[in-house]
Amino acid sequence: MILSDKRILEEIEKGTIVISPYDRKFLGTNSYDVHLGKYLATYKDRVLDARKHNEISHFEIPEEGFTLQPNTLYLGVTLEYTETHAHVPFLEGKSSTGRLGIDIHATAGKGDVGFCNTWTLEISCAQPVRIYAGMPIGQLIYFAVEGDVETLYNKKGDAKYNGRTVRPVESMMWKNVF
Repeated sequence: MILSDKRILEEIEKGTIVISPYDRKFLGTNSYDVHLGKYLATYKDRVLDARKHNEISHFEIPEEGFTLQPNTLYLGVTLEYTETHAHVPFLEGKSSTGRLGIDIHATAGKGDVGFCNTWTLEISCAQPVRIYAGMPIGQLIYFAVEGDVETLYNKKGDAKYNGRTVRPVESMMWKNVF
């Protein structure tokens, strides 16, 4: 079950959903719009290796915007820091973003109960497109959880993305044993 706008507001009041900064005008019927933060990153190497730490270079989006290029993976970050203590958050693209040919995640649209951070975006584009810090980039929807959660994400000792950040975070796949 997806939470409605009224239910999202109730959960914000209870503190089970935290969005910062929060502005009521970005609350939709059953979602909350999030915005692109001011930092992007690209991987330093063109060929990535799942068993190695692939380093990234961060840069700030200039005031005049930045033109994304096809065939390049950009890591972005949401302006909003979120906490979700009793629901499963999903980050989806906005139709207006998609109609510009921008994808905001390759596979990582679902968060976990207990996720407390900004969202790293895996941005790609179909054709060159200029983007700007602060532009609407996606929307969070929240699903109710059935049953008790044994371990919240922010309490897991092996959680790879718990460190609070305002910059995009590279893949931590290399920390897995395979």
